[in-house]
Amino acid sequence: MAMTLTTRPPLSIEFFPPKTPEGIEKLRGVRQQLYALKPEFCSVTFGAGGSTQEGTFNTVRDILGEGVNAASHFSCIGATRATVREQLATLKAMGVKRLVALRGDMPSGYGAGGEFHYASDLVAFIRAETGHDFHIEVTAYPKVHPQAKSPSADLQAFAAKVHAGADSAITQYFYNADAYFRFVQEVDALGLNVPVVPGIMPITSSTQLMRFSDASGAEIPRWIRLRLQSFGDDTASIRAFGLDVVTDLCEQLLVGGSPGLHFYAMNQSVATLEIARRLGLIV
Repeated sequence: MAMTLTTRPPLSIEFFPPKTPEGIEKLRGVRQQLYALKPEFCSVTFGAGGSTQEGTFNTVRDILGEGVNAASHFSCIGATRATVREQLATLKAMGVKRLVALRGDMPSGYGAGGEFHYASDLVAFIRAETGHDFHIEVTAYPKVHPQAKSPSADLQAFAAKVHAGADSAITQYFYNADAYFRFVQEVDALGLNVPVVPGIMPITSSTQLMRFSDASGAEIPRWIRLRLQSFGDDTASIRAFGLDVVTDLCEQLLVGGSPGLHFYAMNQSVATLEIARRLGLIV
């Protein structure tokens, strides 16, 4: 059942850079299907290492060439001011207007290398170097960052990113709308006037979801875990359940005033398109 909203909320979609020529072609088809959502922008994840960075920039270039706004993820772990300056110039020359600035994953055994220790350092540097050439997105954690010392320390880290010049935020995915609304209230209470867009992860595979969540620290409510376990290898039931759960979550968020939705599409189109269709967001 479609909701009744006075205006259509902005939607955005995240992809990751494929590693093979077949993956690149498949993603091209997936993007064309997802453009039915008329996304405000599509973001592309960024990993450490030259090959991944090249894949990110190539995918961003492809999206721009298809007439859609593209945002590049921008990780600062191990980076120097010189390398960041060079990458910013490359992205600006490509026509990129939006970045997702993050610290990035800390490799195991990693010392205090690089010239940026926190995402807020990167945000401040981008602002100082480029003014307002880029709209800067940062990440937010309604269920608290897995490496944070405490919820209040995590909130202060988010505030530091906003004070450094972030324009808006995208959350890690979650399945508890109350956690999101509580986080937004805490952000508002600190006087941080930035939109916080919820990140939405469709549920299409039980094992994939568990693996990602264990790696990222995202929390899956016990009742969802138990239901997914009860389905075993019944992929049709997992997908049907996932569509119901995530559509209901999106409806709660939008009715509650969320400024948009950011879909972690995992380079697939079917689940995201069906959720959007159920919400009445595809004309």
